Amino acid sequence: MIDQNFWRTEIWHPLSVHFPVAILLLATIVKVVAILLREQQQGFWQRAGAYLLYIGFLAAWVSVYTGSLAEGIVARKLCDPTILKDHEIAAFNLAYIFTGATALELALRFELIKFKTGLLQLIVVLLMLAGSGFLVYVGHTGATVVYQQAGGVNIPAADCAGF
Repeated sequence: MIDQNFWRTEIWHPLSVHFPVAILLLATIVKVVAILLREQQQGFWQRAGAYLLYIGFLAAWVSVYTGSLAEGIVARKLCDPTILKDHEIAAFNLAYIFTGATALELALRFELIKFKTGLLQLIVVLLMLAGSGFLVYVGHTGATVVYQQAGGVNIPAADCAGF
């Protein structure tokens, strides 16, 4: 039987946030590797990076949504809610940056843009690197909310009653 605490709304965010972190960082690494390879070897790596980017961009928006749900519950219990606002702003920034990279990648993939494709591929990678920087910052602020202010954490009684 599933524990009733499993269905707490603020739990959905940590359940959904780790997937885009892993996928988007992997997508960025794969795209960087693709740029470093010879043109004959790039095809597989470019496609793999693109597919990871598509999945990661969707997962990032799911995480932003579940984070918005959790914010209403967690913000009232924090000692310093400004860190939660920083977390939210950085999360939106990373989602917008990866959305831009995804849109540009799709435009290249479907040949909607046919000029300076090499330069545009480089811009996609630069956007992904910038988004990965925000990803690290968002992870840091999220860890600060959880581990320093116990945001979304169920703190047991001092005598551990209930366990």
